Amino acid sequence: MTDNKFDPKKLKKLNNPDRLKATPPQRIWELLNLKNSEVLVDIGAGTGFFSVPFVEMTNKGKVYACDISETMVAWMRQNICNTHPDVIPVKMEESSVDLPDGEADLVFMIALHHELHEPAKMLVECGRLLKPGGKILIMDWKKSEMNQGPPISIRCDVSDVKQQLVHAEFKQVEIVDEFTQFFCIFAVK
Repeated sequence: MTDNKFDPKKLKKLNNPDRLKATPPQRIWELLNLKNSEVLVDIGAGTGFFSVPFVEMTNKGKVYACDISETMVAWMRQNICNTHPDVIPVKMEESSVDLPDGEADLVFMIALHHELHEPAKMLVECGRLLKPGGKILIMDWKKSEMNQGPPISIRCDVSDVKQQLVHAEFKQVEIVDEFTQFFCIFAVK
């Protein structure tokens, strides 16, 4: 495991309710302004912390909760699937998700981008997963000193992420600077 990857042994940290203050799912959903979204893909889902509230905000939709860690996928199967059968845990590879082309209305990555070895490949994969007109959301730790989050040395600059999205042929790239600890970027396929 590289220093950039989240250690699955610290899994309980992912379910800390304080995370809801820094990244409130309801507010994120409002900013997305999604209409009739049925298929969502959570890349780097961890414990499904955002998969659950997002699936509850869809109209009979489903969320593919994807993670590279078998520990995380197993945790979601054991702790989420009984109460939220529309959250579907998926074991993925570093830059590859075994889901059909053009399936998703939304692909989202929260607190993950800084962990990616090859973000350009992951963004191309996100584009493959999205329907035409589908949206991508990337939220990650701002590249500034704070008491929480990963070391500043591995955090991403929001302007670099914007450029990566443009190079991956996403359109209407919009940065939302509303969150204290996180940057937020939306774009359209």
